[in-house]
Amino acid sequence: MKKKILCFALALVMCLCLAACGDNGDDTSKAGDASNTESTASGTESAADASKAESTDAESSDAGSEDNSEVAAGPYEDLDWATLDAGEYDAACKAVYERALGEFDSVYEAGRNEVEDIGLRWALMAIAEAKLLESGVMVPTGTQGGMYAMSHAATRTITSVLWGSDTSRYHNAIVANELIKKEDQDAMKAKWTELIGKDGTEYDAFVKQYLADKGYTLNDTYAMAYAGDPVTWDVLATSQAQDSDAIVNTYDGLAEYDVLNKLQPALAESWEVSEDGTVYTFHIRKGVKWVDYQGREIADVKADDWVAGLQHACDSHGGLEYLLEGVVVNYSEYINGDITDFSEVGVKAVDDYTLQYTLLGKTPYFETMLGYSIFAPLCRSYYESQGGAWGVDEYNASENYQYGIDYQHIAYCGPYLVTNATASTTIRFEANPTYWNKDNINIKTITWSYNDSTDPTRNYEECKAGKVVSASFNANVLPLARDQKPEGEDKTYFDLYSYTSATTATTYSGFYNLNRKAFANVNDETKCVSTQSAEEQARTRTAINNQHFRLAISMGVDRATYNAAQTGEELKLNSLRNSYTPGNFVTLPNEATVEINGESKTYPAGTFFGRIVQDQIDADGIKIKVWDDELQSSDGFDGWYNVENAKEEFAKAVAELAEVGVEVSKENPIHLDLPYPSSVQIYTDRANTWKQSVEAALDGAVVVDLVDSVDIKTWQYCGYVTATGDQSNYNIYDLSGWSPDYGDPQTYLDTFLPDYAGYMAKCIGLF
Repeated sequence: MKKKILCFALALVMCLCLAACGDNGDDTSKAGDASNTESTASGTESAADASKAESTDAESSDAGSEDNSEVAAGPYEDLDWATLDAGEYDAACKAVYERALGEFDSVYEAGRNEVEDIGLRWALMAIAEAKLLESGVMVPTGTQGGMYAMSHAATRTITSVLWGSDTSRYHNAIVANELIKKEDQDAMKAKWTELIGKDGTEYDAFVKQYLADKGYTLNDTYAMAYAGDPVTWDVLATSQAQDSDAIVNTYDGLAEYDVLNKLQPALAESWEVSEDGTVYTFHIRKGVKWVDYQGREIADVKADDWVAGLQHACDSHGGLEYLLEGVVVNYSEYINGDITDFSEVGVKAVDDYTLQYTLLGKTPYFETMLGYSIFAPLCRSYYESQGGAWGVDEYNASENYQYGIDYQHIAYCGPYLVTNATASTTIRFEANPTYWNKDNINIKTITWSYNDSTDPTRNYEECKAGKVVSASFNANVLPLARDQKPEGEDKTYFDLYSYTSATTATTYSGFYNLNRKAFANVNDETKCVSTQSAEEQARTRTAINNQHFRLAISMGVDRATYNAAQTGEELKLNSLRNSYTPGNFVTLPNEATVEINGESKTYPAGTFFGRIVQDQIDADGIKIKVWDDELQSSDGFDGWYNVENAKEEFAKAVAELAEVGVEVSKENPIHLDLPYPSSVQIYTDRANTWKQSVEAALDGAVVVDLVDSVDIKTWQYCGYVTATGDQSNYNIYDLSGWSPDYGDPQTYLDTFLPDYAGYMAKCIGLF
């Protein structure tokens, strides 16, 4: 059965959450800065929401792919587009994928299947990451954070773990009525570092006492901007950030990461793992209640709620279901329709308060997945009362189906109830009086205020007035912050309050559409219409399927200037990322020996993932830098942009294209469509940087045609919220990104698997 891939990941929540939680090391509030529209939910496709960069922390599978053996890689000239066009779409995708990413896929399979030796697993995955980057199907453009910001929230009082949904939970945040001075943020961050490994309650107590001693007063409201309303309130039927970032505050999961990034029991009081690592048994907390949006009791939370939740996630095909394929017994078989009885799947309620997952094999990252929404519970009786049923074709077949249509049609077991959600205006959360842990939450009210990003200074002004928790100093705001002084102060807002927010694990990229089928938006064929002639379309498709051509474009993009449109010139390198999986996402837990181009190489325990990626790239002779040993990071430098290297790759592409009858020159250029929203100046400036730098680097032999989407929503419909690759309306697209679901590089690399198994494959026009 072909999987329905409903926009998993990015639904550009545009949450404006300034400093997106990520390590989020220095920011404290996810509060949104509309000027930064690159937001993301963990483990989901992230839309370009730079705003989420300011987080609260004061920074805040193998999916059953089909056998491709029948697709011959063949020499470049053997890719017969006429034949592919005449055949089925899937067959064309297979052929294009094999040519572009076949080597990545085969190398990655070895790493994915290694579950006993974690060091070897991650070393092999690093080699696969290198092959992905070398393919040139995408170029990393940046991440969240790395900007000057100011905040009312204390640093690191929301978890800064790099994966999962917990970074969107605000109940532990500590917010002051006053803006917090830079030296105080620094002092609290130093204490946080000192306490790592301990219980998060110790840091919570320290922050409250520290702020009181310094004369700050606390506020129990967390106010932030947002730029995209939830499309659904059914957290198990969506993987879009604009949905899950809101809904995550309405339920608790089995476990939750605390402010020191330590996994703590939540609705599971405890759990144990079998000796062979394949059976996880969770003991569910007793006395927890499901309530409706008015706080009226519905039912007790029981183990069966997780069984119901997982089946509903599978039935709805909302984009989450891929996460556990190849992990849980009979799960893939249910997803693919090979079995229809969900009781055969490896999740069961042993009794009312004992939940058990049975895995296909040892899964080293399983516990790191518990903070993601695939593990959300679902009140079975309430779901059925809303017309819900069970089965792929039956779950929403009833004419009375209402589950998740709005906040009034879901059940709550988390810290907050939604009391208002008015489209493009506000979303308000109030403390749940029946919440099992109600005495241990710091925030009683969460308010989201809509900000359409058209005014780049609005969030800054509202932060000064205390209307939102945090604001980043984007390129438009920075001069104001350096000039303006708070009343009664001799120093400016910048001098008093600015800190540099940490970068997160979210990776944004520019993607190249290898199999373009749409030349206008599928939801409205009158919008974003390409001006390419049929001949230009054919020439472009042939060119963009040449690896050297793609690398030439990527090496010709001045990504630092592109980034400066948002961050300002000073910090343009801070959030510039050079790899897909961040190079410091993991380090080898043990020594590992791998083959790099026939040479055996041993890496000691503690080796960064990015170091191995760079070694493979260097061995392959690709002139890009994705890791810096001194910085111990893939961020903070531009390892791609190099005009000389771009020209070298382009010369190879021109020669190969000439062999297949495509002549490329300044007089006969290749045209590439790049959509952008003219209503947002930052994105307009970035699009123009892409156009100008590429055209200059390649001497006009490539023309980047900017296609005006006018507004954010139309821009999203060019690709971000589309379901499959054939709906992607662009040659280049820079709105999408990925943030990780769990603590293993597989969470990134799986997204480029073939045959509808990899979510981000749709961004390159496939599956």
